[in-house]
Amino acid sequence: MSYFKRLRQDKLGMLCLVFLGLISLAGLLAPLLAPHDPTLLRVDMKLAMPSAEYPLGTDHLGRCLLSRILFGIRTTFFYAFLAMVVTILSGVAFGILAGYSNGKVREVILRVCDVMLSFPSEVMILAIVGVLGPGILNIVIANILSKWAWYTRMIYSSVQQYRSKNYVKFAQVHQASSLYIMRKHIVPGIAGEVTTHSTLEMGWVILSISSLSFLGLGVQPPTPEWGMMLNEAKNVLFTHPWQMIPAGLTILLVVVALNFLGDSMQQAMNANSYLTSHKPQRKLLRIGTGRKMDSATIERK
Repeated sequence: MSYFKRLRQDKLGMLCLVFLGLISLAGLLAPLLAPHDPTLLRVDMKLAMPSAEYPLGTDHLGRCLLSRILFGIRTTFFYAFLAMVVTILSGVAFGILAGYSNGKVREVILRVCDVMLSFPSEVMILAIVGVLGPGILNIVIANILSKWAWYTRMIYSSVQQYRSKNYVKFAQVHQASSLYIMRKHIVPGIAGEVTTHSTLEMGWVILSISSLSFLGLGVQPPTPEWGMMLNEAKNVLFTHPWQMIPAGLTILLVVVALNFLGDSMQQAMNANSYLTSHKPQRKLLRIGTGRKMDSATIERK
């Protein structure tokens, strides 16, 4: 059974995938779905309870909480996705380069990774944001700089594992180019593992963005962002505690959905890898010379 079939059979994983898809769609359609301008001030309606006009109520400045939640998807969720994409691409590039090269290039990349990994990621993010200043783009940069070395190391280990496969050695014997081997054999092999880890890590990036905004180091007013909404709601925590619920519950649900989806992807990948390793594949591999050979035959050789 293939990886995607196993993932589709996981009801919890598919439910989380649908939920995250709806969140993304809501962020894209925020101008159409939001009942009000998220930055519109109405002091006469401040701290209003949920109603037909304001489904989630209003904050201390009379701004619609539902509208700010919807527009906050663009700030929190989309920027977290951007940070993960750039981190993955840089990790894949440096990891493959280090894993498939010899000599000084590999040593320089690995030693730089060792230096970067010697610092706690949270401390590094705070230091980078402190130097660059508050702002969502600076938070994205800080998350990328603090995580690319970890992904580089992980992908380097995976590349070393796949380089020892018989079908890769067979392609090398037949003088297939390094670019061809990386594109046809190495990258497809590590794609599942990278996707799974990136899904799990995206929840951590969302928490990082929200935490820094809560501390006042992230998104600045009046831009809607979930962490900053919590920061504003804490000022009326004892008089209007329900103000914490919309943004806090949104962060909780999105992060939990990402974690559950990552676990489902991991289980599907592990089960598929186990079955693949115990059942010969009858897949023809095209090696660099244009000749085809059965992959199971190559592995037995």
